[in-house]
Formats: sequence, C-alpha cells, structure tokens
Amino acid sequence: MVFKRLLGSSKASGGIPLELDTVLSEETLLPGGILRGEVVLRAGDRDVRVRTVNAKLVANASAAVGKSDTVDTDTGDTIAHFPVTNHFTVGKGQEVRVPLRFRLRWETPVSEVRGKPLDGVRLAMYTEVDADGIEDRTDSDPVRIGATPLHETVLDAFAAAGYTCRSAQIDDDYIPRSERQILYLRQGFRLVATLAASEAGRPQNLELYFHSNAVGAEIYVRRSGLTQKDWWQKPPALRYVAAHHEVGHVDFEAKVRQWIDEVCALPEKAVDDRERVEYDLGGPRVWLDT
Repeated sequence: MVFKRLLGSSKASGGIPLELDTVLSEETLLPGGILRGEVVLRAGDRDVRVRTVNAKLVANASAAVGKSDTVDTDTGDTIAHFPVTNHFTVGKGQEVRVPLRFRLRWETPVSEVRGKPLDGVRLAMYTEVDADGIEDRTDSDPVRIGATPLHETVLDAFAAAGYTCRSAQIDDDYIPRSERQILYLRQGFRLVATLAASEAGRPQNLELYFHSNAVGAEIYVRRSGLTQKDWWQKPPALRYVAAHHEVGHVDFEAKVRQWIDEVCALPEKAVDDRERVEYDLGGPRVWLDT
C-alpha cells in the first residue's frame, strides 16, 4: 500500500496529520458489476474526526504534471461520484479500514477488450476526505473495466466482416433519444476496414456505440465521425438492439454484415432530423427533440 499523508492547515486542526490509502480489487470489472476495495486511514499523534469519505471514478484524466504513473483526476469526465462513509473518528495512532463497494452503471465505458487495453481510454479513481481541517484526496488508482461478452461478440463479428477495432473515444455528451443513468458520457469504438473490405466499396472507417443495460444493448453504427463531437453533425447512424442472452445463440456475423450493408446505403453527410416545434410561453421558444 502507498499512503498519502494529508496535513490539515487550519488553526483548529493544528496541523493534524492523516494518512490515507485506497486499495482496490485487482480483478477486471464489467459494466453492471461491483467495484470493491477498502479505504485505509491512519491517525498520527491525536484523534482525527472524519466527516466524509467519497470516491470519484473518472475517464481520460490528463497526466499529472511530473508524474508518469498517475493522472490529474481533477480533469477528465466523471463516471461516478459516490459516498464511502461518514462521521467517525480515527483514534490517535490507530488504523481504520472502511470497505468500499459500488455497483457500476451499465453505461460505464470499458478500458479493455479480451484482456487488451483500448487505445484512447484511461479509467481511474481517487478518494476524497473531509476531516479536521483537511480537504484532500489520494493519488489516482487505475481501474480496469472489461468489455461484456456482448461487446466482444459484436466486435468479433465486425472483425470477421473486415473491420478491426483500433481505438475508442469517450465524449462528454450523450446518445440522443436514449434512457441513461450516466449523464453526458458516451463511448465510441473506431473500426478500421481491412484492404479487402475497402476494395469491396465499404467505408474505410466505422463508428460503433453500445448503450448497455441489464437486458442487453442498443447498438449504433455509422460511418466514422469521431473528429466531430456533436451527434447531429456526424454521418447518420442506424440503431439495433441485442440481448446478453443471445450471445452463443444468434449468428451475429450475419447480423453485422447486414448492418454494414445498411449503413453503406445511408448518406455520407450529416442529417439533422430533430423536429423543431415553436410554441409561445410569453415569448418565442424552440423545443428540440433530442
């Protein structure tokens, strides 16, 4: 374990030191699974009253200045921000271990597929503490979240059709017209065509999204537009659905070939099909169907 020494700065604290470390399970998690670990706190030469301990899971935080193995988790996109415990005292010279447990949302982005890290994705967590004169956080801890069997099966089917997943991108935006628990966050997979697929007249790059839930996933496929963040400024997307229990029972390779053919028939340029309805509530307003 690597403890971070926090030092209170207020007059009331008298410079009370508190050591803090978070230990996470080394297992690879899945969306919908449970993040487990424990927060370890050590007091120095006096009692320390702790008001709150919170944890924050972030995606794609910037590298910390001067530290190659940590990230600055004040940056990046928030995946989850949740309480661990509150209102207790760490006695003088004592160590307190607090269990950490949090169920990941199904929309949580993944950082690896079939055990291999995804380029363009970094996930990390840090722990915040508010105690006597202390408001600080630990250094970041890397978090590994693997693709579900449905993710992997669909990606394998695209690979069989000539499209390899090279990287993924996380945007602080959402997929329109979709129910969501994580606001303003989506993950797009970039699929690159093999030479044979390109020579067959198919797009060079495709963009793939999984909007997962406990039953399965809504799957969106379009020509690549990862350089454009606005969903409506990208090439049009087609939506499909698949269930977790279909893995091993459905021919996804046949489905994916059909999806690719249908995407090829779409316009290459963006099509904004949001309906605009003007109404009067004491002044001109515009309602956007998103």
